[in-house]
Amino acid sequence: MYTQPLVDAIAESERLVKEADFIESEADLLEGLQYLAGCVAACTHVAFDYDRDHPFLHSGTGPFTKMGLDNPDTMYFGTRVVAGNEYVVTGKRGTTTDVSFQLLGGEYTDEVVPDSETAFDDRKLDIAADGTFEWRFTPDSNAQLVIREVYNDWSAERGSFAIARTDTAGTAPPALTKELIERRWATAGKQLVQRVKTWLQFPKWFYDNLPVNTLTAPRLTPGGLATQYSSVGHYDITEDQAIVITLPVTDAPYLGFQLGSLWYISLDYINHQTSLNGTQAQADPDGKIRIVVADKSPGVTNWVETLGHGKGYLQFRWQRVSRALTEADGPTMEIVDLGEVAGKLPYYEQNKISKDDWRQRIALRQKLIGNRMVG
Repeated sequence: MYTQPLVDAIAESERLVKEADFIESEADLLEGLQYLAGCVAACTHVAFDYDRDHPFLHSGTGPFTKMGLDNPDTMYFGTRVVAGNEYVVTGKRGTTTDVSFQLLGGEYTDEVVPDSETAFDDRKLDIAADGTFEWRFTPDSNAQLVIREVYNDWSAERGSFAIARTDTAGTAPPALTKELIERRWATAGKQLVQRVKTWLQFPKWFYDNLPVNTLTAPRLTPGGLATQYSSVGHYDITEDQAIVITLPVTDAPYLGFQLGSLWYISLDYINHQTSLNGTQAQADPDGKIRIVVADKSPGVTNWVETLGHGKGYLQFRWQRVSRALTEADGPTMEIVDLGEVAGKLPYYEQNKISKDDWRQRIALRQKLIGNRMVG
């Protein structure tokens, strides 16, 4: 049976999900099974819509195919490239804050974080007056190309990207064969199990060994991303507690903050405010941004919702930086009782938001994500 490798892989992945050591409730398990469905969709998409000699950019990570603590402010595109062949990436620059390009020397696995062979942002490209650009490259080894388009403002205009292999452009791949279809079903299954294993392991390397309820100083993001700093941590609070995070406004063009579940994926950022970026976050008159992470609403604009996740991951990103960030540029955090939040916010009166205004904020998120995904 052609589909058997994927059927077996789904069963194996379901077992891995059900046996995750952090599951404490039925809600945790249901979230894991929802996550698994997105993994199945992403892996079948990549396995069946990929041809090594006729590359096409895929979006393997999005609001419904989450992995790797996906950034709510980023559109991800990628494909595999083969050593010794010339490729050309063409596109048109939108009005988003950052576009970065990276060649990874392999795949992420539960044993290996691949080296970054090339990483740069669009400032290295010759972009024409109309926004169009072209980048040609010939990889020395088989690699994974990743393009990230980052929004500091969700109303920004999307860019466009395409890839071709110069020696095969204008030709078509051969007709389907039995062997090819068998291989694609097997590849989808193999990738599915590896994907689940990888992202269950990843936070154990980079987050879980940190002291709980702390955030690191800004540091260059592991993996070689150009001009990106990050500050990370993991939290453990009750439903009657809140985390008050304070950080200065910097000169970085992009700032993003998000929560992640223990599945190492973003929370629902479409219908809830589980993330904030430099445009969405309210800055106080003293040049500080104060964020309140809590399950229950503290009635302030910069409330980031845990959605019942008493434990999870905290992630800050700064991108397109022009200087090294220091500890002074980073966040501090304090755990307080929910009733103490107002006293911890020196500009509380300016921070307050009505229920109607909050609903309008969520409606705007829904609209802008819809525009971004289908535009």
